[in-house]
Amino acid sequence: MFIYIKGGRVIDPPHCDRQADILIEAGRIVAIGPADQVRHRFESSKIQHPDAQIIDADGHVVCPGLVDMHVHLREPGFEHKETIASGSEAAACGGFTAVCCMANTDPVNDSPQTTALILDRARAAGMARVYPVAAVTKNLAGKDPVDFEGLKRAGAIAFSDDGNPVTDTETMRTAMRRTAELGVPVISHCEAPALVGGGVMNAGPTAEALGIKGIPNTSESVMVTRDITLSEQTGAAVHIAHVSTRESVAAIRQAKDRGFPVTAETAPHYFCLTDEAVKRCGANAKMNPPLRSRQDLLAIRQALADHTIDAIATDHAPHSPDEKALPFDQAPNGIIGLETALGLSLQLVEDGILTLEQLIAKWTLAPSRILGLPCGLKTGMPADLLVFDPDFTYQVDAARFRSKSRNTPFDGWQLRGKALLTMVAGRIVYEMKDTGS
Repeated sequence: MFIYIKGGRVIDPPHCDRQADILIEAGRIVAIGPADQVRHRFESSKIQHPDAQIIDADGHVVCPGLVDMHVHLREPGFEHKETIASGSEAAACGGFTAVCCMANTDPVNDSPQTTALILDRARAAGMARVYPVAAVTKNLAGKDPVDFEGLKRAGAIAFSDDGNPVTDTETMRTAMRRTAELGVPVISHCEAPALVGGGVMNAGPTAEALGIKGIPNTSESVMVTRDITLSEQTGAAVHIAHVSTRESVAAIRQAKDRGFPVTAETAPHYFCLTDEAVKRCGANAKMNPPLRSRQDLLAIRQALADHTIDAIATDHAPHSPDEKALPFDQAPNGIIGLETALGLSLQLVEDGILTLEQLIAKWTLAPSRILGLPCGLKTGMPADLLVFDPDFTYQVDAARFRSKSRNTPFDGWQLRGKALLTMVAGRIVYEMKDTGS
């Protein structure tokens, strides 16, 4: 297809923030620049392309498609929660052109065959790009390392036992050495089970008031410190997943000041909610790591502002209504996030924590650099892009989500900012047709 996107504010961190037009042919960007220059090329090509599509982006932002480096698509094995097709469609609806799926499936993605299956089903779905993150240890058991080389050849872009911490230090050090040789990161789920001690939400006044056993901040931060030390010893790139505590932020900030190859992400729920949300939302506010205190939320926001935290990711974790309806201590951890991420994140701009360009970078440039993925709106690159309206106000209606699951604490929230169109390789995979789509 021949597509002309005109009149948008093009933001491509760190190179571009200006009014510009974009011309796309055969799935790639062939021109980007001032309107008069690109329009002239478009007009001269209309004879060869009479069916060209024109997209009016006036008043809207055009940027690289969002990249979510931490999702759970549940397939294979848990298709009642989500499938690769439904999850990648939800991603496209949220403005994501790429998602990286974690390995806690059934079977676990600890073999080249499972990695290949995920990629095959993602191609068949034809929505957002799907990049598999393979396990660090076989069956996520924390003991025997996987075939890192074979999994990378099959298409794994990183390694993580997310959902299960690798508690054995020697196993994690071995993994870091091997992944350093391959030039790919380990994504670390930092949790010390002995310190969790059966807790199911954040330790503090809210847990005490509800009579629920709490999880201390140190259960995360001591493992963050361990993996930073291992990164220093091995030279491996380690990425700290779903950072939630002020102590973790301090450790990561110090590591970066010392030049260690450490990166970090947080999720929208950690800068939008505190543990008090459990009172209102019950198990739909239960996750791991748990929602923390107001002090922790403010520390996360500051870490985003000063770039201690490099990226934002959803940790999209679908569960069925029956599972989330269990008693709080029995209900599974996790919430979905692909279809609310953009609106929630734009609150950081409204609150003066980040500029719009900085926010877009945390959803595009930063995860792409960490994972070695292509990113940007440049001539010759695949047209993976998002058009969104930063001023569009709407009410979250979980019943209309493209995800198969509905486990969100944000149902009914008024959000500002929504994806209007998502394009992967020049093909429109999502376009908002009405205020609910």
